[in-house]
Amino acid sequence: MSKLVTMRQAVAELVPDGSSVALGLQMEQMIPFAAGHELIRLKKKNLRLIGPISDILFDQLIGAGCVKDVVAAWVGNVMMGSAYNFRRATEQENPGTPGEKLQVFNMTNFSIALALQAGALGVPFLPTRTAMGSDVPKGNHFFYEITLPFEPKETLLAVRAIVPDVAIVHVQRADQQGNAHCWGNFGVMLEGVRAARKVLLCAEEIVDEAVIASDPNRTVIPGFLVSAVVECPYGAHPSPVQGYYKRDDAFFQQYHAETKTQADYNAWAGKWIFAVPDCAAYARQLGEDRLADLGVKKHAYAAATDYGY
Repeated sequence: MSKLVTMRQAVAELVPDGSSVALGLQMEQMIPFAAGHELIRLKKKNLRLIGPISDILFDQLIGAGCVKDVVAAWVGNVMMGSAYNFRRATEQENPGTPGEKLQVFNMTNFSIALALQAGALGVPFLPTRTAMGSDVPKGNHFFYEITLPFEPKETLLAVRAIVPDVAIVHVQRADQQGNAHCWGNFGVMLEGVRAARKVLLCAEEIVDEAVIASDPNRTVIPGFLVSAVVECPYGAHPSPVQGYYKRDDAFFQQYHAETKTQADYNAWAGKWIFAVPDCAAYARQLGEDRLADLGVKKHAYAAATDYGY
């Protein structure tokens, strides 16, 4: 049965208010901006955002008042440094919780990976030495000290499992059942997909089942884990998608310059989120010349693989 739906249908059905949402799991690439923009258009509220090095999509959701709290290793504009909405929300007032500041659970990239892996394994925690001796675990309910019950009785940190209500990921291609090919940096995508209760899969293109079946080792997300599939070309822009388009550095610079105040951000969102109802409209607003410039200039294909005997 096909799981292919529109972005609006997928976000409306899979992400109710108050959900914990894992986003940007592949670090700086394949960030699901199109899905995040739909969260904003639908005015989702009280979300918990979960991610590692979380780029400007977190900042956009915070500025739109969608976010209750954040579980992350870092939030900002990777290229430019701090992000204005996030900083205002943590230092002054969070638009998502008026009268309060944004609550942030500080993690490390590795502890996020461990927490999601614990969720994927169905265990309550995973032990680690990471972050010991730092301020990261202080006052943070995702970390607990444990003493091993056997010799040597070493004290370690237990990283609490994270089980997101939904993981939203972007890949190169998938079939209508959600079987997906992805290549490049996975970050903590696989752990997040396996830990989440539901998975929203966004793909640059939907291909025939035979294309996916032709390379099973590249099928890193099996369809039985996926709740909904959305075809959205350029749905990860301005982050890169290997084999499709490069990172739009100018867009990150423009975002930084155009979102210094809440009013500035509202104007930016009016143009780039609310004025473009879907991926196709977003791409048209970017323009053919910009898209052509971002396209692959030098192809680097993998060698053919023979699965025969």
